[in-house]
Amino acid sequence: MNEQPLIQFHDVSFSFGARQIYDSVSLNIERGKITAIFGPSGSGKTTLLKLIGGQLLADNGGQVIVDGHNLATLKRRDLLTLRARMGMLFQSGALFTDLNVFENIAFPLRVHTSLPEDMLNDIVLMKLEAVGLRGAKNMMPFELSGGMQRRVALARAIALDPDIIMYDEPFAGQDPISKGVIVRLISLLNDALGLTSIIVSHDIDMTAAIADYMYIVSDTHVIAHGSPADLKRNDSQQVQQFIQGLADGPVPFHYPAVSYAQDLRLLAN
Repeated sequence: MNEQPLIQFHDVSFSFGARQIYDSVSLNIERGKITAIFGPSGSGKTTLLKLIGGQLLADNGGQVIVDGHNLATLKRRDLLTLRARMGMLFQSGALFTDLNVFENIAFPLRVHTSLPEDMLNDIVLMKLEAVGLRGAKNMMPFELSGGMQRRVALARAIALDPDIIMYDEPFAGQDPISKGVIVRLISLLNDALGLTSIIVSHDIDMTAAIADYMYIVSDTHVIAHGSPADLKRNDSQQVQQFIQGLADGPVPFHYPAVSYAQDLRLLAN
């Protein structure tokens, strides 16, 4: 049995121009586990998913290793092969608006496989059954509620039976019932399919209920990590401010800027 973490970050730094997102970050994502990534808005959580997918590459020699492959040294063909083992649930769902539910889920199968139509049909129906929407196969995205759209997007994300599935804010804009459904689906799919799941979220309570391990990123670093119970016991004011959603604490509400008065004077001049 391979005991190596499926995904490893070694001294990863990344910047958008002059803005530093990560500074020598190291972390591990274990096989078969649900790992959650938390942090304030703008702290680089979605950027982390793009680094895992190889859409972005680390700066200055930092390494992102996925199943033993250093993404920075992979040839494009090999990177695309590795990406085919990854599923992604986008924050917006990102369904194709001109395709019905069935064809949205069939799309990655048509692109990446040469399956006969009857087998493709069986797989699509199987994925829709898994998310409870087989009866909606002929509906268009605009006919679906927000929660239903997210579940269709989840069915599409698992269409190719990926080893890794990444969830970008899966609970955003969902009503309590839809949140509960999605939480249950993430947990059931992870166990049933042997997935490695990575959840980027602001919803501490819903995510902590199913996460095996959690990281909090802020100020270009990992400021805390551990099991949900570990982080609840963490005595860092910054960690507790985030976990408890406190308005006052080390993390300021305002993005760094010159004083308000100075800004007004500059505008006037």
